[in-house]
Amino acid sequence: MTVKKVGEKYRCNVCGNEVTVTKVGGGTLVCCGQDMELISSEIPKRS
Repeated sequence: MTVKKVGEKYRCNVCGNEVTVTKVGGGTLVCCGQDMELISSEIPKRS
């Protein structure tokens, strides 16, 4: 899955690593030889 916006969260279905996008540079996120799964596309709200 291609990274589209800041704040998206991805998880590796093999090892459970999770990442949050802080800068969109294009491309896909890969961990343990597999594309990471998008688990949230919400942008965190600042207080």
